[in-house]
Amino acid sequence: MPDILLVVLAVVFVLGVAINIHEFGHFIVARMLGMRVEAFSFFGIGPRIWGFKKGHTDYRISAIPLGAYVKLYGDEATSSLEGGSSEGEEVPKPELYELRPRWQKLLVMLGGPFMNIVLALAIPFGIAIFQGVPSVQAPIVGAVKTDGAADKAGIKVGDRIVAYDGTENPTWMRIQEDTLLLPEKEVPIVVERAGKRVSLTVVPTKITDGGNTLGVLDLTPQGEVETVVIGTVDEGKPAAAAGMKAGDIVVSIDGKQMPTWREVVRTIREAKDSPMDIVVNRDGERKELTMVAAKTDSGKFQVGIRPGSGLSVARDSVGVVGAAGFAVESNWRVLRLTGKAFAQMFAGERSVKEGGIAGPVGIVQIIAQVVRQAGFLGLFPLLMVISLNLGIFNLLPIPLLDGGQIAVLGIEAVLAMFGMTLSMAIKEKIQLAGLGLILILFAVVMYFDIARLIGF
Repeated sequence: MPDILLVVLAVVFVLGVAINIHEFGHFIVARMLGMRVEAFSFFGIGPRIWGFKKGHTDYRISAIPLGAYVKLYGDEATSSLEGGSSEGEEVPKPELYELRPRWQKLLVMLGGPFMNIVLALAIPFGIAIFQGVPSVQAPIVGAVKTDGAADKAGIKVGDRIVAYDGTENPTWMRIQEDTLLLPEKEVPIVVERAGKRVSLTVVPTKITDGGNTLGVLDLTPQGEVETVVIGTVDEGKPAAAAGMKAGDIVVSIDGKQMPTWREVVRTIREAKDSPMDIVVNRDGERKELTMVAAKTDSGKFQVGIRPGSGLSVARDSVGVVGAAGFAVESNWRVLRLTGKAFAQMFAGERSVKEGGIAGPVGIVQIIAQVVRQAGFLGLFPLLMVISLNLGIFNLLPIPLLDGGQIAVLGIEAVLAMFGMTLSMAIKEKIQLAGLGLILILFAVVMYFDIARLIGF
């Protein structure tokens, strides 16, 4: 399959599922409550471009490529944004959204974010049921990169990390995730060595991945020191030109041992367009290769190789309860890291550009990178992250989003206590203001996406 077609299909799959599962949530709750749905735009907002009608619902594609939407009969607050409504059509009053009690309207608004969160939980749950969960390994150091952050801090192979950045008895996952947000910052770490606690300070190495600034410790967990096997070699790429073959075991690059695939990728990217001396083991024989990485359209340096079966991660089988716990934990880790990154930005510790906020261009880049490296199965964890963030983001009290609609319902409830109401004209202005705000946010994230793309 041509590379560009693979990327297009991956983008359509991830964004299509995440967005449409959200709108399906609104749709199904409205139908369950007996409301009539006027339109289901599965791509875009604004005026209708194309579609078909089934029953009372017009399934359509709309002009402005900013998500999707569901429009209910009787909900005219967004009609100015959607190209009007079906005027003149007789609709039974019990099926009109506007005449329903506020608690039913609230349920419709919550339906979208709810389905996004359900999807975000269902993906790791399914992975845990069918593949098991990663084995919980003790935080024992298996390898230390020479002159890396861990080496400079005095961390040694065999050390057990018992405290990291104030967290006692952290897991490897917690250590790695917290490090991502602490590049070039002094981090207190306590290791257990020969039965004694040793207090050290480590400064995570600053790296740039996809335009995002991250931190790494330059060490490898004991359980991840594995045989790095080449699974596939892309034709016409530097690795193939240098003579690398599927099944080769990577021994070293420029004299440095390669304990993990992650270390291989990092070393190639850091070398950029400088020649690399790579030693591989091929059927028991030592082979020395020289290659120069090629720069991709996204600005990354790659040689055209993918990992093989020697990189399988140990996993434990779990039942329904264990899978549910893994699903909740996976989503909580995403929320915790996202919240910590935003807190750093508001505190001035991390710039918006470094904060990892991705707009359309950035998301497409991430999807393209994942599908090229891990195939379509690798897209499911990414879909989990995007769906979860979409669900949470839509609960923000911004007009036009679900959170904004919920806020309007709250305002109407308060006004009703004093015998007052919000006019349709005011509701339309609120929605237009929300659209303006979203367009501004869209422009901002697009700016940072493009700035990261061109290295500005």
